[in-house]
Amino acid sequence: MTRELYQVAIIGGGITGLSAAYYIEKRIRENGLNARCVLLEADSQLGGKVQTKKRDGFVMEKGPDSFLARKRAAVNLIRELGMEQDLVGTNPAGRKSYILHKGELHRIPAGLSIGVPTQFVPFATTKLLSMAGKVRAGFDLLLPRGLSGDQSLGQFLERRLGKEVVDRIAEPLLAGIYAGDLRKLSLRATFPQYETLERKYGSLIRGMLAQAKAEKTPAQNEQGGVSEGGSVLPQSAFLSLKGGLSQLVNRLAESLQLTDIHTLAKVESIEICPEGYRVNVQNGDPVAADAVVLTAPAYEVAKVLGNTMEADPLEKIPYVSVATVILAYPQDEFNFPLAGSGFVVPRSEGRTITACTWVSNKWLHTAPPGHVLIRCYVGRSGDESIVDESDEEIIKRVRHDLAEVMQIQSEPLFSLVTRWKQAMPQYTVGHLDRIEAFRDKAAAKHPGLFFGGAGFTGLGIPDCIVQGEQLSNQVLTYLISLA
Repeated sequence: MTRELYQVAIIGGGITGLSAAYYIEKRIRENGLNARCVLLEADSQLGGKVQTKKRDGFVMEKGPDSFLARKRAAVNLIRELGMEQDLVGTNPAGRKSYILHKGELHRIPAGLSIGVPTQFVPFATTKLLSMAGKVRAGFDLLLPRGLSGDQSLGQFLERRLGKEVVDRIAEPLLAGIYAGDLRKLSLRATFPQYETLERKYGSLIRGMLAQAKAEKTPAQNEQGGVSEGGSVLPQSAFLSLKGGLSQLVNRLAESLQLTDIHTLAKVESIEICPEGYRVNVQNGDPVAADAVVLTAPAYEVAKVLGNTMEADPLEKIPYVSVATVILAYPQDEFNFPLAGSGFVVPRSEGRTITACTWVSNKWLHTAPPGHVLIRCYVGRSGDESIVDESDEEIIKRVRHDLAEVMQIQSEPLFSLVTRWKQAMPQYTVGHLDRIEAFRDKAAAKHPGLFFGGAGFTGLGIPDCIVQGEQLSNQVLTYLISLA
């Protein structure tokens, strides 16, 4: 039945939900549809894990601090929003990074990509691996291809490169992205390109070398390039915004003209109605909708669906709790040379912190002159109890690690602890197949329900923006079918 006005309810005001609203509005205008959106966010603010705090000239990220430049979805959206002039790259003098090994910081060898060596001398001379470990990694050039089908990322990398590379290099590097156990995470849901490289080249090393050669041109290298609009981006593998990533959240919200935004609007359930869906909001009026886009954490989506449809695959997605600890210091009381962007910590080191970013050396816009800003991470799969400790205890244990690793004894000017409970979805083996089956079932039984967000197919900001755009296309196709 043709309606005078179609309405889309979007549950979740993180990057995926905001991007979905932005692109849905764009498609509405392009197709001349008479439609509006209602965005419902349970928290008091938008942005999900993207939260920037400013204080005394410091720009501090409570959640993600950047996004990959090579994944163009974020750059393209920022450009559309007229914010390209605010893009910043990492400090060229701060691009070295380190791994803690036997209590000492060792530089990650140049040319190393999540444990895959592409330069001989740096890899051969690193003290992170034994000679036997280095020789074992070289077997990647000789080993046959493995069996097809999803498997754990850790299992795959160990088969190709050996256990030392996984435990001492790959695991701590990837802990900062997924906070997970590599031997449980799905290869296809995290690094599907590795399976492709093995299949095509028979070796990760040969594949990475071929890929690097194909991508590098005189005008553009792996650390920067030209945007689709023709302007030159900062020469950096990672990008952020001068005023913090919350700039993107705020600009997205400001740009929405066909969307009613409600914070502190926790959705309790969704009911099927004769003409669509009714979204029931805690302490609020229900929202009638022709289509519903669900971008909240998977376990919350499962609760919301309730009796509407079986959501067992979403309930079973594991989530890990983590916390970030920000510490600010006066430069003249900080007695450690920051020659890089920070370090990561393998499980075997037995430390509280899993990683430490030297924020003010990595991002020059984040601290006022004469000051240092660092950020530590705690909590990962199998080791989350620290997140439930008091701020005082967390800071005490973090400072103990910093004193032993970096010899920092001075009292910080201030500290900031941010807990992220059940924040990091774990893409275990078979994740993508389970998600696809769930979506297919939903589409067949309940057309008009659409799903996305970090719990589904991508953690990073660009991945969430891509999902938002994909959701907009699905929603508009559905609305057009109703017209």
